[in-house]
Amino acid sequence: MSMRMRKKRNFDARMQACGDLLLAHGANGILNMKEAAENYRALIDFRAAFGNDLPVVLEIGCGKGGFVIALAKKEPSVNYLALEKMSNVILTPMEAVKKEGVENIRFLNIRAECLPCYIPEGSLDAIYLNFSTPLPKLGYATQRLTHRNFLEMYKKLLKKGGRILQKTDDRDFFDFSLEEYRACGFALENVTYDLHENGNPDWNIVTEYEQKWVERGLPIHRLEAVYLG
Repeated sequence: MSMRMRKKRNFDARMQACGDLLLAHGANGILNMKEAAENYRALIDFRAAFGNDLPVVLEIGCGKGGFVIALAKKEPSVNYLALEKMSNVILTPMEAVKKEGVENIRFLNIRAECLPCYIPEGSLDAIYLNFSTPLPKLGYATQRLTHRNFLEMYKKLLKKGGRILQKTDDRDFFDFSLEEYRACGFALENVTYDLHENGNPDWNIVTEYEQKWVERGLPIHRLEAVYLG
């Protein structure tokens, strides 16, 4: 029997205090495509949301936010969207952004399949998929974030030449993803089955999850998939 995550103390007030960072959300953080299509008011105006016309990059599944916060600090000339479907989870990175005064991050509390209801077509420079759930059970392939159904959606949201940057510790999921990218016409670059073979690259921001695997001496797989338009 699955365990429900305990709701954080003073959750509603704390979410409200971070409300200016949240660009989209559903009931309890889980908004299906039908609800999104019925309830969304308009595509996000990134200029209004960020106050500038800088490039926009999306991370799907931001978790506690360590990666996107580090990235946003490293690249202040880029605007970042951090998607996390569970409200109880997304509160943690939103509060961290508030506390640390990071100005170039906004949040989406929705499911990934609802992105077209909020993100204008051809508006994203890149999408990060860090350690997405591999969903190895038979019959779950269509729910993987690199299934061709998702990839075709990403293609509509990315600019020509935009990239998907993926890291995973799951070899089967990585091989599955490679096949799906090729089937959808992406060009593959910088494909590696062991990102840390010669130590951590200077440009790589190590996620909390990634660090655990590296400490165990287990390989991290990484790729870049380029949308050619």
